Parts: sequence; C-alpha cells; structure tokens
Amino acid sequence: MSRTWVEAGFGLAALATAGSAFAEGTASVPVTMTEAIRRALAQNPTFVVARDEITRAQALLEQVRSQSIPTVTGTASYLQLSASQVFDGIVTQPASQENLSGIVRIPLVNPRAWAQWSHAGDNIDVATAAAFDTRRIIAVATGHAYLSVLEQKRVLEANQRALDTAKAHLDDAHARFVAGAGNRLDEVRAGEQLAADETLVESSRAAVVRATEALGVLAGQDTPLDSTDEPRFAVLPPLDHAVDLATQERSDVVAARQRGKAAHDIRRDNWTELSPSVAGTFTAFYQNPPTSLLPATGWQAELLLTVPFYDGGLACGLGKERRTLESEATTQTEATVRQARSDVRAAYDTVARARAALPRALEASRLGKEALELTIQAYEAGASTNIEVIDAEQTARDAEIQAEVAADTERQATLDALAAVGQFP
Repeated sequence: MSRTWVEAGFGLAALATAGSAFAEGTASVPVTMTEAIRRALAQNPTFVVARDEITRAQALLEQVRSQSIPTVTGTASYLQLSASQVFDGIVTQPASQENLSGIVRIPLVNPRAWAQWSHAGDNIDVATAAAFDTRRIIAVATGHAYLSVLEQKRVLEANQRALDTAKAHLDDAHARFVAGAGNRLDEVRAGEQLAADETLVESSRAAVVRATEALGVLAGQDTPLDSTDEPRFAVLPPLDHAVDLATQERSDVVAARQRGKAAHDIRRDNWTELSPSVAGTFTAFYQNPPTSLLPATGWQAELLLTVPFYDGGLACGLGKERRTLESEATTQTEATVRQARSDVRAAYDTVARARAALPRALEASRLGKEALELTIQAYEAGASTNIEVIDAEQTARDAEIQAEVAADTERQATLDALAAVGQFP
C-alpha cells in the first residue's frame, strides 16, 4: 500500500496527469526560450518602435544633407499684355512673351549646414544604440517571463503530485473506515487535506495561465506561449573580466556614451552658428520673343557671401544650452557605468548564493519525500497517526515547491548576471 501511495504522488503518472491537465486548460503555443526571444525581437511593439526610430533618424539625415548639396530648379512663364510696350519705336515689352529658365544653386562654403549634417549622423548612431539597448531589455524581460512559465508549471506539477497523494490517502482512510479498521475522523482529515490540495492545484493552474499570457504579450503574440524545455545558459566569465565587459560592451553603457558623444559634437560646433557662408548660382534662360533688354538665350552666374554680424544673442544662448546638455550627458554616462559595475557585482553574488542554496533545497525535497514514505509505512503498521501522515504530506509538498523556487531563483539569477555583463541575448 505505501509503495502505491508514493508512486501516485511522485511517479511518472502524476507528471503526465499534470501535463495533460495544463494542456487541456489552455490554448498556449509551446516554444523554446530562443524562439520566444526571436518573436519578441520581431514583434514586440517597444522594439519595433525603436527600430522605426532608426529609420526616422536616417530620414532626418537626408533632410539635413539637402542643405549641403546642389539643387536644380526650373521655371516657365507666359505673359500676355493688352499691347506691346514701345519706346522710341523699339519694342521693350512684347504683348506676348514666353520665358524658360533653369537655376543651379551650389552651396560652396556652409559650415553650419555641414555641422548639422554631421550631427544628424550622430543621431542615427544614438538611435541605433538605443535600439540595441531596447533589444537587451526586451530579451531579458522575455527570458524572465519564460522562466516564470517554467517555474509555475513545475509548481503545478508538485501540487498535482501532492493532490494525487492526498487522493490515495483518502481512499485508504475510507477503506479502513468501511472495514472497521479506521475511524471517521481519519477519513474527514484526509478529505480536508484533499480539498486544500485541490485549491492549490487550481491556483497553480491560474498562475500558469497568467505566466503564459504575459510571455505571449512580451513576444507580441495574440496567443499565450508555453515553455518547452529548460534553457541552457552560457558560462559566466570571471568577475573582473565581467566588470570590464559590462563597462565597455553593455548596450545601455554604449548608448549613454553615444549620447554623450553627440552632445559633445553639437557643443563643439556651436561656432558654426555665426560662420559665413558662400553659395553660387548659375541660371540659363530662353526668352521668346527677345527684346532690346533681354536676348533670346543667355546665362548668368552669381556668388553670394553671407556674413552674420549679430543674431540677437541666439548663438550665445545655444552655446549655454549645449554645454549644459553635454554636462548632463557626461553625468548620465558616469552613472550608467557605475550602475553597470554594481549590477555585475550584485548579480554575481546572487548567483553564488542561489547555487549554494539549490543543493540544500533539493536535499530537503528528497528527505521530505522519504519522510512521507516512512510515515505512510508507520501509519499502515499502526505506529503513527493520520495527523502525522497529513503533516508529512504538507511538508513534502512544501519542500518540493521550495526546491523548485530555489531552482528558478538560480536560473533567474544566472539570466540577470549574463544581462548585467552584456552577454544576453
């Protein structure tokens, strides 16, 4: 009898029962962590917007660049007067006149436009770095959501095994009562434990549904996503090397430095606000009919020098603002680097403690199962009471759940450590 109880509680049959119950209760799509992250990076709205920002920055570059490259325009006109204009017998303005012209404008010297062109290129780099940082954030969030699904499913399995054990206990208590070898109180206690375990199973199923829905939303899906396996993580580098990697390669640090560079370049080029500019124009025209003042065809060229002498203090005000923005960007970069170092140290400490705690939690779970089996054997031999069996059931279930929580803590901590170093995804 005792062997049957343990197999019902901890055997493969209970795992299959938990898995089938979960599958029937949800319409989730099973995916690996790699696939979940791939979907998130393809369809998560936050990351899609970040990619669009790169395209927008490229479009702005094209707009700014247009100020520094030649432009060509053409015009055509037709003029009809009530009568020709004549002076001393010479037609100075025909009654009907057609005019065609083409104008080429060439910016020869324009430091301000060149600086804006360069700054627009910096903005593309900033948008790209920000998109990579968003990519890291989305991937890490998706990874945590995936691990949460895995944990909730295993907690459900543990509660389902406890439920199966409670059912077997109730069946045994009922049989004993019917046979006159037991009492009604034992049967009632077993039934109470069964009802409590059924409540925990339903709560666990709800938690699984919430976790799969959250994973689906992060991945940009209209359906919940289910975990299929336990992911394998890369080996963590040594702490000193990890700190160096984080401060050099982590996407948020790279993005902060890129923003600082852009702010520095804008402040450095503030002198261009008062710089002279030179532009050349070339115009070719066709006039029909020609007049004494304008031939039938011709061309003209012009050089235009523009020198800003006083702009009302605009350049000075822009300079103050840009120096402030550069200082803010520098401060933010220093804070980001400092945070990266702290994240790595804290993550490594958490991983070390989680990995130290996991074997103890697994051992406690194993001992809890063994204690339950021994208590059941003692109960069948009349050496223990029904209450002791129920207590052993609860202790074994709690120890198994705590072991899964410890395993999840270790997985989540490893993911956080890899993210802190900048090695995930």
